[in-house]
Order: sequence, then structure tokens, then C-alpha cells
Amino acid sequence: MFWFLVLLSSLLTESRSNSCPCERPELCRPIREERDFEVFVFDVGGKTWKSYNWNMVTTVATFGRYDAELMCYAHSKGARVVLKGDVPLSDMVDQDNRTAWITGKVKLAKSQFMDGINIDIEQAVEEGSPEYQALTDLVNETTEAFHREMPGSQVSFDVAWSPKCIDKRCYDYVAIAESCDLLFVMSYDEQSQITGDCIAMANAPLSQTLNAYDDYLNLKIDPKKLVMGLPWYGYDYPCLNLSQEGICSIAKVPFRGAPCSDAAGKQKTYKWIMQQVNSSLSGRLWDSKQQAPYFNYKDQKGQIHQVWYDDPQSICPKANSVKSKGLGGIGMWNGNILDYSDEPVAKQQTAMMWNALLGC
Repeated sequence: MFWFLVLLSSLLTESRSNSCPCERPELCRPIREERDFEVFVFDVGGKTWKSYNWNMVTTVATFGRYDAELMCYAHSKGARVVLKGDVPLSDMVDQDNRTAWITGKVKLAKSQFMDGINIDIEQAVEEGSPEYQALTDLVNETTEAFHREMPGSQVSFDVAWSPKCIDKRCYDYVAIAESCDLLFVMSYDEQSQITGDCIAMANAPLSQTLNAYDDYLNLKIDPKKLVMGLPWYGYDYPCLNLSQEGICSIAKVPFRGAPCSDAAGKQKTYKWIMQQVNSSLSGRLWDSKQQAPYFNYKDQKGQIHQVWYDDPQSICPKANSVKSKGLGGIGMWNGNILDYSDEPVAKQQTAMMWNALLGC
């Protein structure tokens, strides 16, 4: 039943979308040009993509509703647009289900004039389990199918910030890297498993982030296949207690075996953070050990919060390391969450965030 529903859904979508929606038919042609350096953008919907720095963007992974206008515009700028690929791994242990899922995604990509697929599976997997092998097979078979049916298409796979079983994602990273075109390394949510003190910390501390790339490279993964993913958001933590040294104790929210996690906080967009920081209790502060900015504020109920985030100062050394390590590119989660208004300060802040992706 699973494979039948997948095929039916893809066929229905294909029948609705098989004529080019662009004003210029050539914009429905796939982008096949290889780039020396990727700037990989996740788009979650809306129309803020119109304000992206299209001089930089090379690939857009569409995690919102299908937007034909976005596809046409990206193609006019020579940028790829790729599908989101997400599926329960338990379904993929069965070969027929796997083949049906892949066939459906290829048909969907063709019908929407896409340029490939970004596989985003973040489920816990034990090494040696049926899901462990099924995930490896899924990436390999997806890549083979897309490259065969859509020559020159791009298949990428999203991986945790470290290959060391982060969040119990014990994948065969070497085999997966060999089979697909790119690994998008999600260098954020690095406090998803806090095993030490339950305190607020940086979303992506510099040394921890960069050391994890050495771990990937030590596996002999081709550095050109690694794209560094950066956070354009932060975490807002309610403090159970704020010490005199400024340490914010947070609630114990366990996650996949760890007693504490960043789930004690709430994700906040860079747009929100920039609007909040200047009116906060502390103003912008800088942690020299983690190489990240943060601030404290008091909510309407009188509770103190601590907000950790990334800005150009914390992003620049990471972007510089992309070049020094010879990585294949850089990107962010996600492109929509800057302030794209015409307000002069916001425009400057947004431009600085885009420019920081290329280093300092």
C-alpha cells in the first residue's frame, strides 16, 4: 500500500505540473553547471527569497510548498532548486517501498522542473541495524536514479554537526558520502545533547564546530563534498537562575539519552534577535571561549532569559575555515529568517550576514 500511495501521489502531481510555468520556457531547463563553491540555501516558504543575495546562491533546497515562481527565478540566476526528501526509515527497510519512494521523487522532480533532491533524514539509527543499511542503500539508490534519469542532477544528504553518533544518528557516513554529491553538515543545534551542567550555551561554539570537520575529514571523506551549514537563528533560554558570573541554569529536558538539551529553549530568528538585543538588560555580550554573542533580557513576567545566537563576528571565522579546509561550500538554516524590510539598519544587518558567508 505504501509504494502504491507514493506512486499515485507523484503521478497526480506530475499531471498537474507538466507544462512549464515560467514566462520564458528555457527557464524550465535543468541547471547542470558545476560550481567550484556552493552557497546552499534552505527556503521554508513565503516570498522573502526575492531579497536573497542571488549573486551568491548556487542551490536552493525547497522545504516549503512548491513555488514555481521561485524555481523560474532561481533558474534565471543559474541556481539549482532541489526537492526535500524525508521519509520514515522504518518504511525504507523494504526494497519495494524504497524503490517506489525514489521513483516518486524522480517523477516529482521532473514534473516541477527541479534539479535534484536534498535528503533530510534525522532519525536515530543504531549501527548494524536494518535501518542502518537501509539508509545507506536509500542514499545510494536515490543518487543512482537521479543521475540516471536526470543527468547532472544534484543529490545531497544532511548530516549532524559531528559524525560521532550525535543524537544517536549512527550512520555509515563514509559510504553515504561516497554515493551522493554533497553532505550538508548541520553545524548548529550542537547543544541537542548536554551531558555536563544544564546551562545555556552557544548554538555552534567555534572550536567544537571546527573540530568536528576534522573528524569528518579524518574519515577520508572528500572535503569538496562537505558543505558547512550555519545557523541564522539562536536559542532563547528561560533561566532558572542567573549566577553572578552570568551563567544561565536551564530546565532539564532530556533528548536521546542526554539529560539536558537545547529543547529547554526556543529557537528565535535573527530578525527577532536584532530587534530584541538593543533593548535587553545586558546589550550584546561576547563569550571569548565559545566565540559567540549572547544577551540577557527580562520578560513581562519578570523572568530573566539568556539568548545565544550567531552574527557576522561568530560566522566569519567559520566561513574562513571553509576555505582553509578546502570544503565544497557553505550554507544556512534558513534563508528566510533575516529582516528583508527596507528599514536601513535591517538592510545593513542582512547584507552583513550574507557577506559573512564568504569570510572576512
